[in-house]
Amino acid sequence: MLFPDEIDTLARRVLDAARAADIRIATAESCTGGLVLGALCVIPGASDVIDRGFITYSNDAKMQMLGVPVTTLEGFGAVSEPTARAMARGVLAHSSADLAVSVTGVAGPGGGGPDKPVGTVHLAVARRDGAMTSRREQFGDRPREAVQLASVASALSMLLDALTRPPEG
Repeated sequence: MLFPDEIDTLARRVLDAARAADIRIATAESCTGGLVLGALCVIPGASDVIDRGFITYSNDAKMQMLGVPVTTLEGFGAVSEPTARAMARGVLAHSSADLAVSVTGVAGPGGGGPDKPVGTVHLAVARRDGAMTSRREQFGDRPREAVQLASVASALSMLLDALTRPPEG
């Protein structure tokens, strides 16, 4: 198995819930570099649910591929709630997905600072109907792979919540 059991189980549940709801999913990933999409796509039959993924590691990629405003990146930084939310909205604007998840963070071992230490990750899930949720995680100064896998688990959990809970209105 490519991913830990927890992630594999979450990914299967996400795919099953999306299938049942006839919802297509797309991702935008920075610090996870495609691992969220990878966790979904290693499962046979994922192609009936997955639309596409954007790996937007650089700020230029975030702006060019997802339309993240330069003012958001300059004002809040790449690792921020506004950027995660803009990334998720950008996925929906540049895909045919109904549900999008974005991940941006500091996986380490370097790159952190006082306001955004290593292990800080922002995630957002956006629905085509306009509903959006976001979350800030503090995974701590752990090995890079541990931060990335914890981010994948968090992203899949957020997708599952969006698929199994009715939109707030």
